[in-house]
Amino acid sequence: MDTCGLLKSKGCVAAVVSAVLLAGAPAVAEESGRSFEIYGFAQADYIQDIGGRLDSDWDDAFRPSKICIDGACGEDGQASVSVKQSRFGVKGALPTGAGLIPINFKFEFDLFGTGADAGQTTFRLRHAYGEWGQILAGQTNSLFMDGDVFPNTIDYWGPAGMVFYRNVQIRWTPYRTDNSHFAVAIERPGNDIDPGNIRTIETLGDLEVNNDEEMPDLTAQYRFGGDWGHLQVGGILRKVGFEIRDDVADEWIEGSETGWGINVGSTINTFGKDKVLLQVVYGEGIASYMNDGGMDLAPSAEFDAGAVADLEAEAVPLTGVLAYYDHYWTDQWSSSIGYSYTEVDNTNFQDPGSFNKGEYASGNLLYYPTSDLMVGGEMMWGKRTNNDGESDDDVRFQFTVKYNFGIKL
Repeated sequence: MDTCGLLKSKGCVAAVVSAVLLAGAPAVAEESGRSFEIYGFAQADYIQDIGGRLDSDWDDAFRPSKICIDGACGEDGQASVSVKQSRFGVKGALPTGAGLIPINFKFEFDLFGTGADAGQTTFRLRHAYGEWGQILAGQTNSLFMDGDVFPNTIDYWGPAGMVFYRNVQIRWTPYRTDNSHFAVAIERPGNDIDPGNIRTIETLGDLEVNNDEEMPDLTAQYRFGGDWGHLQVGGILRKVGFEIRDDVADEWIEGSETGWGINVGSTINTFGKDKVLLQVVYGEGIASYMNDGGMDLAPSAEFDAGAVADLEAEAVPLTGVLAYYDHYWTDQWSSSIGYSYTEVDNTNFQDPGSFNKGEYASGNLLYYPTSDLMVGGEMMWGKRTNNDGESDDDVRFQFTVKYNFGIKL
């Protein structure tokens, strides 16, 4: 029925208009809590090795663990031009109703192939998660990691001796203020097992060694910050498992060791935008979470009259250290300089060529002619040392041009 048509009154028209506006009010309120942003950058890197060479799959990332010793990968002085660092992402918030906390989300990838895609320019997931209140689920920075100690470098991989791992997790943050928080999470397990010299034993020449990941990793993080900077302590507890068999007809034999670690990181603001970046990490069986180098599990042996009398698995101890300084000369010029290393305590039954220590140092000069453009150069030095003391190093120069883009809807 056309009520206004029957009443023919200004009051009726006003009432109808008011009703329409009121009906739309919740939708307007809901839309006001909605946000959506597209962001990223296009980047090209010219990379020139000067005094060494890396595994060819890692020409575009400076990883000391991939430095080839005694010309094992060919002649020194390789060059590369890469767009693998280029990045694309979306993030935002979705309202869930009047008076309720919105859902925050983020999806981001770059083009730096790893794993089976190492050396390729291909899709690599960085972040894919949603967060509602105290609960986060998806892939993002591990709680064992402090992403804010990553210095302002242009090398893709960055310093070797810091915890740096984006992992799939379910996270609970029961305490959060403007300056501090405490969170715990269960994270996807993943073991890096070094079989060492096991297969050199005559009866174990065909031994199969697999990861055994029966439980998720448990991580926790406490962070306190202020105008001076921040201090963060991360911890991890994990079951580092393995399974072995000597023949396909045999049943798998399982075993495990306990992995654990403590990571302390801090940024200290000094003058203007300058800051000191520090991190120290120590643990056993935590190499999977490190930025470069090491192994979670390796065999150790007991000997009798020169022969192996007993074998057991060991969660390998690891130490990582990072110290950098980010300096801003002006609003348009900046530099970052520092040193970092990862070192493991190899077991007595690892191969002589197993990784023992990776060192990384760098310094750069970056220019920002506008807020969305960066041009800069960086010098890097890295050194790999093996279990037997053999070592080699590399000196690298990188020149980068980076264009940012983004839009908020």
